[in-house]
Amino acid sequence: MAGPAAQMRENDGIREPYLETDTMSSESTVLWSAQDGIGRITLNRPEGANALNRRSARDLAAAIDGVAAAAGLKVVVLSARGTMYCGGGDIAEFVQHADGLPALVDDILSPLLASFERLASLPVPIVSVVNGPFGGAGIAMALVGDFVMAADTIKVRGGYVALGLSPDLAASWLLVRRVGVARARQIFMLNRPLDAERCLQWGLVDELWPADQLQAQAEKVITQFATGPTASYARVKDLCARAEHNSLAEHLQLERKYLVERAGSADAREGVRAFIEKRPARFGG
Repeated sequence: MAGPAAQMRENDGIREPYLETDTMSSESTVLWSAQDGIGRITLNRPEGANALNRRSARDLAAAIDGVAAAAGLKVVVLSARGTMYCGGGDIAEFVQHADGLPALVDDILSPLLASFERLASLPVPIVSVVNGPFGGAGIAMALVGDFVMAADTIKVRGGYVALGLSPDLAASWLLVRRVGVARARQIFMLNRPLDAERCLQWGLVDELWPADQLQAQAEKVITQFATGPTASYARVKDLCARAEHNSLAEHLQLERKYLVERAGSADAREGVRAFIEKRPARFGG
């Protein structure tokens, strides 16, 4: 959970009815809503670098569970308020509980891990809209996205080793899958900041945009996913997740199974008709 908050401040067919929810007040450390198939989770501790502490970990778990339970969910959006995306763990809280740090860290993670796994396993696209620097557990909050869009002002720092700690919240698991083992080790062990261009070159993020254009560009992608063939996205996510571990023979058969299944769907019929008629497809999901 620990992150580089202090350092980074310095460095500056049928459409189902959808759950329409915004149960968190503006005082919550995490805001969430689910409307028109779009689930939104927004970190809301801008004055504290959107770092995670006991309270925000519980709010985040509740937000994830609320969005995951929404009927007709088509896409999930992760974002943050303020100038930082997520600085990791709340170092100020660590200092306050220095004598009981193991218990504090465990208390922060306990309510969050199952919900975070649920988020990562959702069969819908996840879009991370990274508005500023991130590190520590913020790496996990960014890279859990299937598609990571970022402002060109971002920086990333591993953070953990500066405090004598090690990664959590699947930050190491997600980072290895993005950049490979060698670069993940560099990021965590050397703890050097990476600028936006290096993040793009190494594959931590998929697109960079000027900060004042990021949200508008993200909404285009969010809309594409919200109006697209949801079940096809789910099969793509599953195939890509399994590809690293399946044998070729296993993967060929799984692809065959999914393709035959999708070929019989209303979305496939609509997609083929739209192609022939030279018009945009109107997928029902």
